[in-house]
Amino acid sequence: MDSLIPRLNRGLCFIVSAPAGTGKTTLVQMLMKEFPIVVMNISLTTREPRAGEAHGQDYYFVSREEFEDKIRSDEFLEYVDLYGNYYGSSRGWVEKKLNEGKHVVLVIDTQGARKLKGKFECVSIFIRPPSLEVLRKRLSDRKTETTEMIEKRLKWAEQEMNAVSEYDYQIVNDNLSTAYQVLRSIVIAESHKVKNKNNI
Repeated sequence: MDSLIPRLNRGLCFIVSAPAGTGKTTLVQMLMKEFPIVVMNISLTTREPRAGEAHGQDYYFVSREEFEDKIRSDEFLEYVDLYGNYYGSSRGWVEKKLNEGKHVVLVIDTQGARKLKGKFECVSIFIRPPSLEVLRKRLSDRKTETTEMIEKRLKWAEQEMNAVSEYDYQIVNDNLSTAYQVLRSIVIAESHKVKNKNNI
């Protein structure tokens, strides 16, 4: 199936942003399963792992001191401080994958996306829930956070959804299968743009 998404000399970078609980990670994992040429950036974070999360698979879990050392060394493509924890994308890791011809998906929030705008070429995609009420139910059903944290996430989700006009594409995840087909179509189309013809 890789022929639908060609290998380029330098891969393409995609930003996928969405409020927590919208299904962004699930959608990107579906894309990687169908197209091994697509890889998802594994962010570094200072937050504690949730049940079932693995170091080096979901996130690289590091101490605050280690993260701040990396900030000083300019090792991040972008980083944010969210809910009292740092999250960041390793510049070296992303560049290595792009130079290998892989298409890299950065699953980052709107703050991180803004930091990259105009500094690093990326196609930006915003995934939104059908409504905040649907999002509230999805967050509650996950049973991974307190009611207080869910309310914080919903308040932040409202702000994030106001940033949708800053993105190249918007996908409403009302139905996972339909949302995936739209995401898949965007990545396929972007990889066939005329401007990339000399990059093969």
